[in-house]
Amino acid sequence: MMWALASLLLAGLARAAIPNAMLRGMPSLPKIPVPARSNTSPNGTALPPITTVYYFDQLIDHNSPDLGTFQQRYWMNWEFYEPGGPIVLMTPGETDADGYEGYLTNETINGLIAQQQSGAAVLVEHRFFGYSNPYDNLTSQSLALLTIQQAIDDLDYFANTADLPMPGGDAVKPGQAPWILIGGSYSGALTGWTMVNKPGLFWAAYASSAVVEAITDYYGYFTPIREYMPQNCSSDVEAVIMYLDGLYAANNTAGIQTLKDAFGLGDVVHVDDFASALQYNLFDWQSLQPDVGPGAMFFDFCDALEVKDGVSAGPEGWGLENAIYSWGNFWNTTYYNYVCGSEDAETCLGTYNATQSFYTNVTINNAERSWFWMVCNQVGWYQVGPPEGQPAIVSRILQPIYEERQCVDMFPQAFAYPPQPTTTETDMMYDGWNLDVPRLFFANGLRDPWREATVSADGLYKANTTSMPIYEGDGFHCSDLITENGIVDPTIAVVQAAGLMYMKEWIAEWTPSA
Repeated sequence: MMWALASLLLAGLARAAIPNAMLRGMPSLPKIPVPARSNTSPNGTALPPITTVYYFDQLIDHNSPDLGTFQQRYWMNWEFYEPGGPIVLMTPGETDADGYEGYLTNETINGLIAQQQSGAAVLVEHRFFGYSNPYDNLTSQSLALLTIQQAIDDLDYFANTADLPMPGGDAVKPGQAPWILIGGSYSGALTGWTMVNKPGLFWAAYASSAVVEAITDYYGYFTPIREYMPQNCSSDVEAVIMYLDGLYAANNTAGIQTLKDAFGLGDVVHVDDFASALQYNLFDWQSLQPDVGPGAMFFDFCDALEVKDGVSAGPEGWGLENAIYSWGNFWNTTYYNYVCGSEDAETCLGTYNATQSFYTNVTINNAERSWFWMVCNQVGWYQVGPPEGQPAIVSRILQPIYEERQCVDMFPQAFAYPPQPTTTETDMMYDGWNLDVPRLFFANGLRDPWREATVSADGLYKANTTSMPIYEGDGFHCSDLITENGIVDPTIAVVQAAGLMYMKEWIAEWTPSA
């Protein structure tokens, strides 16, 4: 089970032919296998498969209800439900929700809460992702309705309007039954933001790796990676990045070309695209979970740099010359094919050709395009090099303008020049790190590359209270959402147990509306 899960997580991150490195580090929920088993209700009635798709008539525009509705997909499991139990709702966020049905089972915290509280679990697809689209394209004109507020309003309208397919599912609206909102990563942020924006709608909430603070210049993504990756590996990566940045500062184009050639990337035209390609190895960290061991691409990368003739380097690494040779050799022999397949380097990794289908394809179910829209407009999270004076495992050549330039290529009808996302406005509207709402449980992981946008960010020191508890385990991204991870890592088990305890206490306090 553990290795099957590990391989699935790793496969989910191999996004070939996506020239934008940032999209390889999208704040996505980890997938788990969908259990191939039949379910019955507590009274023994056979239930539909959890892969059964249901449809809800969602408003196209909550500010203009007269525009009508679109079909929003959702999935449901009521194997644990007994009358009076809560409705446990999740959106997986910025992805096609098909394949995330495992979050309806007790192999995740969602199902554990439903099981403990005799509740039903619901998974609803986010607007403009998968096949839940108000319009049949992803042009900027259509995507104007892809905003945080519209997504929050979707959850509100669904909770208050949907007649769920289970027996009695037309009489479990908020006020008639307690609703629990769960999310992880971006959908975890959406969970926190919804609790701020719609007080009282959801009685309780569980937010894992919730990136509640929108940040334009998000160099902090790489801080937990640098802190927790093997030190010899980070030392050698830092040496190569410092060398690249020195060549760039000296305008040494010949030296840069030689360095690109060492990686088999000599045909990548622009130096910032080359610098971005070197991020790819670091983004593989996000696919790690506590049960992932040898054979994970990230550790293969570090082993390639640090193991010579069966001997591992000390904490200082092997040094620049060996690092260039061994990292370059890893790209040439293993990683290039993993990322680019048969594509040439400029087509695969270049970002300056605005005619590429990556930029021009407006068909639906293109999560990268929909997510790019949200990034360019409201949340930023551009994963870039750090300020001078900080250790750098990512080149300082990469700054927010590198991503903002691509917003224009992706959405030329919307942006005449590189836009700055409205992160300050987003954080003011939904409280960001300052949010303080009752019955909201936060779960974070020390090794999570998204930690610095959560309430467990370094230096934030946000209080862990009984009203809004904040728990942090040794896990990676959204590790606590997956039951198996609590079995593997006792620190995650503590987080999960606390979440279940608080949900039990809070649900016991709920009373129906008059």
